[in-house]
Amino acid sequence: MYLADRTWPELGEHVASESLAVVPLGSTEQHGPHLPLATDHLIAEHLAREATDRADVLCTPTVNVGVSPHHRQFHGTMWVDAPAFREYVESLARNLSYHGVDRIVFVNAHGGNTVHLREVGRRLRDDGTAYAIEWMWNDSIPELVDDLFAQNGPHGGPKETAMIQHIAPDLVRDGKLDDARDGGIADLAEADPRKFGARTFYDSIDNTQNGVLGDQTDATAAKGKQLFEAAADQLVQLLDWLDDQPRDALMAKPHVDPQPGSRQ
Repeated sequence: MYLADRTWPELGEHVASESLAVVPLGSTEQHGPHLPLATDHLIAEHLAREATDRADVLCTPTVNVGVSPHHRQFHGTMWVDAPAFREYVESLARNLSYHGVDRIVFVNAHGGNTVHLREVGRRLRDDGTAYAIEWMWNDSIPELVDDLFAQNGPHGGPKETAMIQHIAPDLVRDGKLDDARDGGIADLAEADPRKFGARTFYDSIDNTQNGVLGDQTDATAAKGKQLFEAAADQLVQLLDWLDDQPRDALMAKPHVDPQPGSRQ
């Protein structure tokens, strides 16, 4: 159920019996010469809308700009600073709690958002406002991703390429797939991103001149459909599970006995 398409009386009927909501989040950032800057937020929005329609769960509008300063050297990349992102998402979640939502799934498709969404979730849980968790689509189906692609990449690689070929094929520059592979890093090991146990890079351009990793020519719309359907199914199962949990079981546990400051 997409929140923005409903009237307020319709939503009143829904929130009277349901307390779960989904917030899709992504980024607007470079994804190489073959994919649109919208890649991450398109994937998050399509998965969130599909799963919430199937599970009859509330879905908010998508947060399209995330924490992406590590792609700033490439034209068009947009980002917000991490503290501003956390404060915005937390404020949005507290807005949902005002309307009766006490459990939230952040449907995320951008790795740069992950740690910050986890921090927001901890804040909301610690003060008893809501139970909020981050869900990353490819983390839900790692075996399938590995089975489908011989040389995957964490950014602009074949898994994201295949997903966009499936959900928004008109936005894929099919004639640039060879350029994406040859101008980037097909094999992540070749990027040499660590030295003596230290992560020595800060920006994506430090590893790849065109901003992407993996073999994009291995992607197809058919593989994207497999990924999409498998990930959407995982998300539906997560929503069903979360909806069934007692609130007390989700919130922060009390301090073990003896309680601090108590007299024995």
